[in-house]
Amino acid sequence: MAKKEKKKIRICLKGYDQRVLDRAVIDIVETAKRTGARVAGPIPLPTKKQGYTVLRSPHGDRKSHEQFEIRTCSRMLEILDPTLDTLDKLKVLPVAAGVHITVKQLSSTGKPAKAA
Repeated sequence: MAKKEKKKIRICLKGYDQRVLDRAVIDIVETAKRTGARVAGPIPLPTKKQGYTVLRSPHGDRKSHEQFEIRTCSRMLEILDPTLDTLDKLKVLPVAAGVHITVKQLSSTGKPAKAA
C-alpha cells in the first residue's frame, strides 16, 4: 500500500525593513491558518550586512570617508498540508512594497516537488 505523499510550501521573505517584513509574515500566517493549513515558523534567518565606504568629496581630502551599511533581513516559514483554497488566497494576498517573496512547493521529503 503506497502512502500518500504530503505536500508543503516553503516561503522565504527578504526585505530591508524588519517591521514591514514581520507584518507581511503575520498576514501570510493568518491567511494560511484561516484556510485550515498548518504553519511552521516564521523562522528568522541571519541578517546579511553589506558595507560601503565612499569618499565625501570627489576632489578634496582623501582621508574623509563616509560609511554606509545595508541590512537584509530574512524570514522563512512552511505551510504544511495546504489546500487549494490556501493557494488561491496566498496568490491574491497584498504584500507591502520592499518585501521579496520566494515560494517553493516541496514534497514530504523536503525536496522540490516534481512537475506533473
